[in-house]
Amino acid sequence: MTKLPSSHLNIKLMAFDLDDTLLNHELDITPKTREAIFRAAEKGIYIVLCSGRSENAILPYVRKLEIAGMESGRYLIALNGSTIFDLHQRLNLFTANVPGSILQECYTACCKEGLSCQVYSPDSIFASNDNEWTRVDAKLTSLNMVIPEHFYDFLGKGHSKMVIPGDPEKIARFQPELKARLGDRAVVFTSKPFFLEVMPANCGKGEAIEFLANKLGIPMEQTMGFGDSMNDESMIIRTVHSVAMCNGIDHIKNTAKYVTRFSNEEDGIADFLNEFVL
Repeated sequence: MTKLPSSHLNIKLMAFDLDDTLLNHELDITPKTREAIFRAAEKGIYIVLCSGRSENAILPYVRKLEIAGMESGRYLIALNGSTIFDLHQRLNLFTANVPGSILQECYTACCKEGLSCQVYSPDSIFASNDNEWTRVDAKLTSLNMVIPEHFYDFLGKGHSKMVIPGDPEKIARFQPELKARLGDRAVVFTSKPFFLEVMPANCGKGEAIEFLANKLGIPMEQTMGFGDSMNDESMIIRTVHSVAMCNGIDHIKNTAKYVTRFSNEEDGIADFLNEFVL
């Protein structure tokens, strides 16, 4: 399934998910895609990397794109929208936390199901215990892994998000239970089949893009977001020119305005930008 624009698009801000969208299976940005995004940045289009990763796990890709020194490359959105960071001022423009009491409630529920959980700082993963699923995240993000001695108490101050990693079948069974338990007190979704995420209420990539676009005086009609999975849903809903990767899940492809002709392994972003934006 592909859904493509009928004409050239006038875009002022583009947001890119990382895993399975901007990055290939080697967790790299290909030269063709780098070139297309750099050309967009040179034209003054704001390029915003928008990921579930923390700031330090996103920064290597900002550097790879060589846009950090440009006005159009100064912002990034981390932790699925709970942090917006200005690289030039080294300043958080926006931060939201899941209250500590909710995180402690989630942890208690996880323990009953034999699941671990983890929260984040810009440079570290703080996990309830060391296991194969937590190590998947540490390897993916290249962040330090820390096991706090009193994890329940550590959660009490609140954190920007919690990830519950585990076997996909176990996660699939636990998700509806946790979602029903938390209701509208938090946002619950899977970013990958083995990562269940708990986010602050009314917080997501789409809300963060709206915040940033409003700060920059850019109408949402001139925003574009590329994504592939459920942690991209609010971005796909709220950016007017939303683009799903053809390798993305069906719900995101059905929700997005457009779908790329090629996957993240085939320079799908570069093809779309060169054809319809640049």
